[in-house]
Amino acid sequence: MTRLPRVVIAAPASGQGKTTVATGLMAALRDRGLTVSGHKVGPDYIDPGYHAVATGRPGRNLDPHLQGEERIVPLLRHGANVPTPADIAVIEGVMGLHDGAIGREGFASTAHVARLTRSPVLLVVDVSGASRSIGALVHGFANYDPELSIAGVILNKVGSETHEAEVRQAVARTGVPVLGALRRDASLDTPSRHLGLVPAAERGAAARRTVDALGGQLARAVDLDAVLAVARQAPELPAGQWRPAEEVPRLPPVTVAVAGGSAFTFRYAETDELLAAAGLRVVPVDPLRDEELPPECAGLYLGGGFPEVYAAELSANARLRDAVGRAARAGMPVVAECAGLLYLCRDLDGHPMTGVLDASARMTGRLTLGYREAVAAGASLLAEPGTMVTEPRTTVTGPETMVTRPETVVTGPETVVTGHEFHRTRVEYGPGRVPAWRFRPRPSRPHGLDATVEEGAVDGNLHASYLHVHWAGHPALAARFVTAAARYAGTALRPTPAAERQNHRGGAPWLT
Repeated sequence: MTRLPRVVIAAPASGQGKTTVATGLMAALRDRGLTVSGHKVGPDYIDPGYHAVATGRPGRNLDPHLQGEERIVPLLRHGANVPTPADIAVIEGVMGLHDGAIGREGFASTAHVARLTRSPVLLVVDVSGASRSIGALVHGFANYDPELSIAGVILNKVGSETHEAEVRQAVARTGVPVLGALRRDASLDTPSRHLGLVPAAERGAAARRTVDALGGQLARAVDLDAVLAVARQAPELPAGQWRPAEEVPRLPPVTVAVAGGSAFTFRYAETDELLAAAGLRVVPVDPLRDEELPPECAGLYLGGGFPEVYAAELSANARLRDAVGRAARAGMPVVAECAGLLYLCRDLDGHPMTGVLDASARMTGRLTLGYREAVAAGASLLAEPGTMVTEPRTTVTGPETMVTRPETVVTGPETVVTGHEFHRTRVEYGPGRVPAWRFRPRPSRPHGLDATVEEGAVDGNLHASYLHVHWAGHPALAARFVTAAARYAGTALRPTPAAERQNHRGGAPWLT
């Protein structure tokens, strides 16, 4: 068991100010000299980028769908201890407090994660359209789920001192304390576009200025001592920390490239940690600026981002496009998710891309959004069909009870991989495409699928798909990628005759 002061920042609905309050709170607490660990409920990549600016350490996600319930506490503990132990963890929620995967009784909601981590909740409420009615709203949230502790309220978009006093009086009747009140301030709004906030990595110094201003605002408007007192009320966490070195094989050092820069800002922190834990040298490559892959590169991970915003600039960097194309065609392991998929197409909105895939991509007005359950459509770099797995499954049976038991996940002969889609582009494939995943139908749920959908493409050591997968939740995928990179290095870097004989028998010598 371990003591970690922590608090969940939640709201009645989206758009209430969770990100403003959570990011500002992280910055304000750091300005006090505390080491702060920032976390985000759900699959979102963008908010953790602002958390990283505020805390000076990686922003991280907690998502029972992507990672499994049993990994939420270990991943929280990992994030709070790496690179150094944190004094407090601030967990920003998603959507409304009880809103999760549709049709699954709030699974993967903020409330679900708060229960799993036994964390007190601070409710952020936009009061711009009401006054005394806020008391009724807070009363409802405080009493709806007896397993949750609504430990305080932070009022957002208060109009005046009179307005604030009226709301405070109404909320006082609920017994839930008001810990702060923020006035309307349009100057602190973060710019948005078609998939939400503009990522912090794209805004550079402007993002730093915004976060600093939010920290100052929260320090003035919120009782930080009261917030810390709430966080310190959180009970001890069960023992057990996620350790990437226990999830992947340890291999001789080879180099793998990971796409970064303004066009490729979506990558979970644990992805790099898994690659590094396997002994790989992880080298960031910016497809907007770098003209070559790193020397002796043995693998490439192309994550998500906004290539549609930078299509002309990506296309103009013909040297890197050609280098990626040559490497992929030579059999170097390449994993591409969403933005990476677009980069591997012939063209994106008419701009030439790498041409690795016989496919064309374009922006549309339609948003594709939702959790997915996928199975391998066939043998590929990342997955083999026809596998059953046994994993620990944790069930929360009360506010203080978590029961873990082994459970064999049997879905016919196939292994289920959980992920999410989030894009406004469409890819049209040429003939002969071999799909990467088969998405299971979920016709009764919004953002679901009416029928099985074959998605993505595989070709030898290439795996490209719209599906975002959190490798901490599916470490076997990371293990397959790093093993393939080591095998490729053994071939591409001209192994010794003894190694060549071993390769002929079925693998590089360090993989036997």
